[in-house]
Amino acid sequence: MSSVNETKFQFAVFLLTGQHGQEHVHLWVSVPFCFMYVISIVGNSVILFIIKTDPSLHEPMYIFLSMLAITELGVSIATMPTILGVFLFNSREISLDACFAQLFFIHSLQCIESSVLLLMAFDRFIAICNPLRYASILTLPRIPKMGLLCVLRGMVIILPLPLFLGHFQYCRSNVLSHSYCLHQEVMKMACSDISVNSIYGLFAKLLTMGLDSLLIFLSYMMILKTVLSIVSHAECLRALNTCVSHLCAVLLFYTPEIGLSVIHRFGKTSPPFLQILLGYISLLVPPLINPIVYSLKSKQLRVRIIRVFIK
Repeated sequence: MSSVNETKFQFAVFLLTGQHGQEHVHLWVSVPFCFMYVISIVGNSVILFIIKTDPSLHEPMYIFLSMLAITELGVSIATMPTILGVFLFNSREISLDACFAQLFFIHSLQCIESSVLLLMAFDRFIAICNPLRYASILTLPRIPKMGLLCVLRGMVIILPLPLFLGHFQYCRSNVLSHSYCLHQEVMKMACSDISVNSIYGLFAKLLTMGLDSLLIFLSYMMILKTVLSIVSHAECLRALNTCVSHLCAVLLFYTPEIGLSVIHRFGKTSPPFLQILLGYISLLVPPLINPIVYSLKSKQLRVRIIRVFIK
């Protein structure tokens, strides 16, 4: 099948792309991707194992961290098979249904991760601004319900996107610019009217990541206001230090996502390489870096991880 075809017939597959025009270096590029994949899987799995097996870590903050680790494991599992397939084996073809399934899981898991980051911000807000009510608000029976609500929210909001895509005819170029499927790119391959998808995609982004980022920002404004009112300089720094890991996770997640959203909708003249780079950063870097940051910043986690590996 021709990789670029303008005739009016329905494509059976999409073609994923690694580094266009640089296929001779794909094998070398696959090495860091494999490394990132292994570190992400091992790092998040270790955090889950430590939190699950240590009763002293069965606290809201660590349970939310375990939710984040599960979500990031899901993102890695949803993206890495096609990425490594393209770079290691030059396996570029992906069926339409498989592509729709992958983009559903990628986007829904990103929405869930955004929700979990909001829950973690809420946890820090209550712990710092209203510590006396912390135990009564964030009870252990309530936290799984909050996690379930995050999952349902992400899946329900994203589900219409692949359903809309399934009704389109694809008769333009079938070559995707990434080594995985994204809604904003797949919909542009359709030769049908995509205005509904475009509007709903923007609505979904604003309703999830847009709203969550705003609430996280407001939470930290309240936290900062409370911390600055603390007389003791040492107590002030100690309170802020409990937020550093979460702030790193927020910046790692939202910065490339915001950049990608702006480029896809308004940056028509932006270099294609920039879109591809931001896409890889948004999907691969948070699962890689977050376990490292939390392990370094949390003394309880760090001590228990060391005990596991020195036994």
